[in-house]
Amino acid sequence: MAYLQTENLKKSYGQGETYTPVLKGISFGVEKGTLVAIQGNSGSGKSTLLNCIGGLDTPDSGSIVMDGQQVVGLNEQALSRYRRSELGFIFQFYNLIPNLTVRENIQVCEYLTKHPLDMENLLRTLGLKEHENKFPSQLSGDQQQRCAIARALIKNPNLLLCDEPTGALDSATSREILLLLEQVNRDFGTTMLIVTHNNAIRQMVDQVIVLKDGKIADDYRNKEKISAALLEDL
Repeated sequence: MAYLQTENLKKSYGQGETYTPVLKGISFGVEKGTLVAIQGNSGSGKSTLLNCIGGLDTPDSGSIVMDGQQVVGLNEQALSRYRRSELGFIFQFYNLIPNLTVRENIQVCEYLTKHPLDMENLLRTLGLKEHENKFPSQLSGDQQQRCAIARALIKNPNLLLCDEPTGALDSATSREILLLLEQVNRDFGTTMLIVTHNNAIRQMVDQVIVLKDGKIADDYRNKEKISAALLEDL
């Protein structure tokens, strides 16, 4: 059994005339410590898939097993515990708390776990030490995304779910963030699912899953990866 395994996952929205199937039987496995890109056109089901794995959305049917734990069917209390203990989330729009400093934004998630990473080391690793007392409005887009990544990582999650982490950034800043994710994967062994429209990113990951109209159109492993530093057309 893979570290993360989905089997025949289905999810739809609406009823009657508004009924819209989004995931139409998604099955794949991910190994521990790997970088995985999930790609597909808008409406292909990428974010819905991520939300189901993250316990933010409830599948209609199918199975999600994360490190031996069946996620589908958990009650709200157990789902909350699963999100708190296993997962970190990074979104395209950083969702930082505007009246908290960088350090305080990260501390919000630090308090949720019994085994957080070292705050000082994380601030240094992500280049945030000199910005720790600034508010989100005083940060660049790159710095805000770094803060969002730090907030997700402080929990020391087993699985990091990234929904378009470079979608709001220019190419130079995107590369910096991808280098950072690469470093986090290497240093902490964090398994990552990265939903992205950016085709270049598929070259730096271990596994690529392509969705089309709610189904898996392709699922393959890269024999050789290219470092984010060498990616073209970001």
